[in-house]
Amino acid sequence: MGQIVDIHGNPIQREVLDEPQTAKLGWITRDFAQHPGRRLTPQKLHRILEQAELGDLMAQSDLFNDMEERDTHLFAEMSKRRRALITIDRRVVPPKNASATEKKQAAQLAEWLDGMLNMDEVLFDCMDGVGHGFSAQEIEWTRLGTAWLPKALTHRPQRWFRTPLYDGNDLRLRDNSSNGQPLLPFGWLVHKHRAKSGYLTRGGLHRVLAWPFVFKMYASTDLAEFLEIYGMPIRIGQYQVGASDAEKAKLLRAVMEIGHNASGILPEGMKIEFQNAAAGQADPFQLMIQWCELCQSKAILGGTLTSQADGKTSTNALGKTHNEVRRDLLKSDASQVAESITRNLLYPLCALNFGLTNPSRMPRYEIDARESADVSMWATTLPPLIAAGFKVGREWAQDKLMIPEPADGEELLQIAKPEMTLPPSERADQRPPVGADPKKAVMRYRAVLTNSAGEIVYPDQHALDQTVDALPASPLVDALEPILRPAVVALSRGATPDEAAELLLEANAQMDSSQLEAMLARCLFVADLWGRLNAS
Repeated sequence: MGQIVDIHGNPIQREVLDEPQTAKLGWITRDFAQHPGRRLTPQKLHRILEQAELGDLMAQSDLFNDMEERDTHLFAEMSKRRRALITIDRRVVPPKNASATEKKQAAQLAEWLDGMLNMDEVLFDCMDGVGHGFSAQEIEWTRLGTAWLPKALTHRPQRWFRTPLYDGNDLRLRDNSSNGQPLLPFGWLVHKHRAKSGYLTRGGLHRVLAWPFVFKMYASTDLAEFLEIYGMPIRIGQYQVGASDAEKAKLLRAVMEIGHNASGILPEGMKIEFQNAAAGQADPFQLMIQWCELCQSKAILGGTLTSQADGKTSTNALGKTHNEVRRDLLKSDASQVAESITRNLLYPLCALNFGLTNPSRMPRYEIDARESADVSMWATTLPPLIAAGFKVGREWAQDKLMIPEPADGEELLQIAKPEMTLPPSERADQRPPVGADPKKAVMRYRAVLTNSAGEIVYPDQHALDQTVDALPASPLVDALEPILRPAVVALSRGATPDEAAELLLEANAQMDSSQLEAMLARCLFVADLWGRLNAS
């Protein structure tokens, strides 16, 4: 194998393909977290953050993990942001003006990623860098035929890393040296997430969330203590002058136990007085907790109305506005993660298997965070613009509508009868006149009538309907009179509905429908004759 360099021009070492870099640092896997979140104070938090700025990331990383484990609201909001990225489409796209070879390479890379890796897990682990400032996944390579492919990507804890004193952006693996061991090229998928500008050691979002976490922890502790004593009477023990220390201790123990056991014993001469019950309100503590959670939601998702509804400030308009901000964060996350995967995963694959070392001509990983277009709106607005002379490219339109280019040989959707997509009044009569040249036949249109509901009404049916509407009503009334007269008489004699029903059955034999039947027969004869004449 010839000399291969990474995307920054650094030569790679063959050993990175044989075994992971951490395999030589076995002790680091037995270095466990210290959980600095216990008894955390503002002073202790300041020391931890300051220590991270000097390159030691262990305490800060452990604290960030404690924060997500102990704060359910913070965990839920971070989980929303991390998992949002795995719900959208992603693909490997060739460079601009790609040749056939470059398109083939992009398709091969996409096949390798789908076949060898679970990209949902890779993206989820990359998004761990939002809170910590970075995420590192170690690549384990394997040889399949003539191709070098990633066998596994393993997420490594942030406490395994540090930065040298002279460069806060140079991420290194912790070893026994003061500055750490440089990461081997092609051995790591490192995602450095820029939640804010600055050095890597200060770029994590959890540094912003650490302060609301401390304040919320204090408020939660105070609320728990308040709930423990709320409603309990104040108990005061009295002892005689000259009581010994043992007697005082016995009285104190009785005062403490009587609150929970509701019983106790005292020496003669001692007594316990019960004062008013402990009073107060939990509102100040809850208000502090709510304020901290609102701050966390703003920092993580850009707003509060996409995470909770308080019934006061929650409106549909504000909710949509906050959701648009959340969409902007999703686009930013997608762009940053896609760039890291292109640089630290696709480039090694291209260099090892295709010999491609020109970053400008390599395929790139793309996470499409765009919102789907309104197809009906585009279908309505594009045809008039094209008819007016606007030149619209097909690839541009398909990209806007997020309709991918079909593969070679792929079955395409087709309209069985294209003319049926036109309104009935605009459909061409494809039958050329007898004896006419089909190539020179002029399209003819046939006008049709529509009713108030927009349904097509044929001329012969329309004429028949008008004829029926124009018929006088008196012959029909005269024909119905012999039928209705016995029924009206029967209904007028019935005192109850049951009697009326029996009288109607008796009057049925007296109803004469012969005149109406003759009239309907004449109408059906005329309608049938009219239909035959128009059909010819």
